[in-house]
Parts: sequence; structure tokens; C-alpha cells
Amino acid sequence: MKELLQTASENVSFLLVSLLVFAALVAVAKLSERLVHADLHRPTQSRYIAFVAMSAALGGILMYFEIPLFFAPSFYQLDLSEIPVLICSFYLGPVAGVITEFLKVVIKLFIKGTSTAFVGDFANFVVGCTFILPATIFYHIRKTRKMAVVGMVAGTIIMAICGSLFNALYLLPTFSVLYGMPLDAIVGMGQAVNPAINSVTMLVLLAVVPFNLLKGAVVSVVTFALYKRTERALSRVMLPQQRPARHGTVS
Repeated sequence: MKELLQTASENVSFLLVSLLVFAALVAVAKLSERLVHADLHRPTQSRYIAFVAMSAALGGILMYFEIPLFFAPSFYQLDLSEIPVLICSFYLGPVAGVITEFLKVVIKLFIKGTSTAFVGDFANFVVGCTFILPATIFYHIRKTRKMAVVGMVAGTIIMAICGSLFNALYLLPTFSVLYGMPLDAIVGMGQAVNPAINSVTMLVLLAVVPFNLLKGAVVSVVTFALYKRTERALSRVMLPQQRPARHGTVS
């Protein structure tokens, strides 16, 4: 905890930028809810907060468990933390999804800390939102299984494109400066896994793109299998129960 606070104090400006990006994404999510006239579930405020917090906590815990991939260097590892975030956003809407994605990363920081001076954690949030927002917006246009699939496919493709650009233009150069490691050395870590990786472009094409496509596919399949069952259970617990009308008696 002390190391986390010290790192935070040394990166105040970066954290402020991160908060501004979070606020901007919340604004985009809120605007999208209005534009698509999202038919949202309307639980009480306390239940809304409780479900967002529970989903974020589960996502933060899942971030702790990372799966190495045979086609990518060790700093790209798969986690399934987007599953509870996507279920939450399908149920409560895009705004809840962005908030849950942000809180998930915050919870992970308290559990595991940061090894990237918050840069990797910020990237996880931004790239996660590029998947969550499109998937949720499409689903809330029309709540059908077909639109859920369309949304998750769109989210996966957008995440792969945005994640690749984000890595090439920001994340990899930032890591190079942060760790005092030339980009060639980072590329070399990829080349040790796949000899065809001989540049940043090839690292992105052969490691980052497949990584994001795989993550999107796995999260989509699991969410598709779980969501409708989860939605029915949540509706019984989350939504205010309507009391049957009392019929007056004639005196």
C-alpha cells in the first residue's frame, strides 16, 4: 500500500489525465444511452451501486489471475476480468459498464499494486472500454441474442484495432522510456516467442491483434452463455417488486 501511494504521488499529473479520460468515457456512455433510447433495467440506487461494486470486485479479482499465451511475450497475458463488466453493462447500461471497468482496475491496484507506474492499468481500462461500450450500445439498441452477438463481434474488432494502435503509438514507447529499455529490446522479447516478429509493427500484428481477438472471443462466448440466466436471476433480486393492488371493499 505504501509503495502504491508513493507511486501515485510521483504520477499525479498522469492520474489526473486518467480521471479526465474516465469522465470523458462516462459522458460518451451517457450520450449513447440517450441516442439509442436504451431500455435499461431500473433497480433502486442502492441495488445499482451494489451490483456495480460486486461486478467490479469480481473483475478486480479476476485480473489477479493471468494466463500466458504461447504466441505473445510474457508481458501480454490473458485475464477474464471483462466478463463481469460486460454482464453488468448488458444489464445496467453503458454508463455502468464504464464505471465498473474503472473500479475493477482500482480494486486490482489495491490487491496487486502496479508494476507499470499505472500505465498498464490505464491501458487496461481504455482498451477494455473500447470493447465494453460498442458491445453494450449495440445490445441496448435491441435486446436480442442476435444484437448481443453483433455487439460483441463489433466490440472485439474495435478493441483489436484500438488496442493495436494504442500499443504501437503509446503503450510500447511509454514502457520503453519507463524501463529504460530500447524498443528493439522489447521487439526482441517478442522475437524470442515468434521469429517473424522483427519490428514494432510485426509485434502488434502477430501478438497484440491475436491477443485482443482471443480475449474478445473468450469473453463474448462466456458472457453469451451466462447472461440470460444471470439476467433472470438479477431481475428477481434487483428490480423493485410490485405489490399487488388492493381492491377496496364496499361498506
